[in-house]
Amino acid sequence: MALNYVWIAFFLIAFIVALFKLIFLGDQQIFQTIINGTFDTAKAGAEISLGLIGLMSFWLGIMKIGEKGGMINIFAKLVGPFFNKLFPEIPKNHPALGSILMNFSANMLGLDNAATPVGLKAMKELQALNPNKEVATNAQIMFLVLNASSLTLLPITIMAYRKEAGAVDPSDVFIPILLATFFSTLVGLIITAIYQRINLLNKVVLAYVGGLTLIVGSLLYYFSTLKQEEINVISQVASNVILFTVIISFITLALYRNVNVFESFIEGAKEGFEVAVKIIPYLVGILVAVGVFRASGAMDYLVQGVSAVVGWLGFDTRFVEALPVAFMKPMSGSGARGLMIDLMHQRGADNFAARVACVIQGSTETTFYVLAVYFGSVAIKKTRHALPAALLAELAGIIAAIIIAYIFFG
Repeated sequence: MALNYVWIAFFLIAFIVALFKLIFLGDQQIFQTIINGTFDTAKAGAEISLGLIGLMSFWLGIMKIGEKGGMINIFAKLVGPFFNKLFPEIPKNHPALGSILMNFSANMLGLDNAATPVGLKAMKELQALNPNKEVATNAQIMFLVLNASSLTLLPITIMAYRKEAGAVDPSDVFIPILLATFFSTLVGLIITAIYQRINLLNKVVLAYVGGLTLIVGSLLYYFSTLKQEEINVISQVASNVILFTVIISFITLALYRNVNVFESFIEGAKEGFEVAVKIIPYLVGILVAVGVFRASGAMDYLVQGVSAVVGWLGFDTRFVEALPVAFMKPMSGSGARGLMIDLMHQRGADNFAARVACVIQGSTETTFYVLAVYFGSVAIKKTRHALPAALLAELAGIIAAIIIAYIFFG
């Protein structure tokens, strides 16, 4: 529903701005520019989607190998003790805990198709423990906030879009996204734990959170001491080594488990083809709306206004062009993706603002959509502190994405 209003607003605002330019500024070409923009962006949307077929097929094939090889189960076992402390309301060995672990593991590996059904199953199992069926429980809220914090280890789709947009090294945003999404998840966890009076000083919780924070803090400190050229080289090498290691580990584990690796790859690759084709109408629709908004000059006015405020406050303004992605992401993943792609095509995939947009896209989530789908699936009407906690986690992810982008690409 949110995307519906946003999509309409793009066209209406563009029309009002164009009309203003025609009547008061004498710009007789403005409507021709807008119409030409619709043709260009519609063509670009279809071409981008078709260009993704190969990349999406390959990576979803690899993801299917990881899924059948048992990688999700390994992740579930690794984080099991930690999640037992975060969900004290859930009895030990209850099916809901297993579904929650599977959902997070699938999300971290980028298995969206597997994550959503398992997540909805987890919500139904948590609802079975809920004494008041219309009011969200602490466990449901913790699950949703962490789900909405966008913790992911493999931002495959974003790297695919960067490749399609002509990035020299599409994976150069890999490590920045990992770091930024860690902060959004950490803030979501802390805020929700404070609301729910969960003891974060517990030994198990401290071991997991403290250990990860120490690692991430050390990485940020290390990169902040390097020159920009050194950061680029190390980030490029490390990102690609990690990604290829993931591929090899998925294949090796599946081989060890006697999985037919190639058939599993083909099964996943078919899904990748279907995904790439299915997104054509959505991508064309949002790119045309964004293109109209930009062609009318409305986007420039928005960016210039925010840039003026940021400059007045004494901050660097190069990141401002990426902010529309940040504004859109809580409401619509498709809309934010369209803005990110449009920015890459307008400024170049390796432009600083375009990279910031990619990091924001990879470290934040469609908060309103996630809450609506998951709570709606079990008819929860009173969500308590779920929305403010999730939005604060989203804000932390945006701020972290901008700061980390300056460390890596500034």
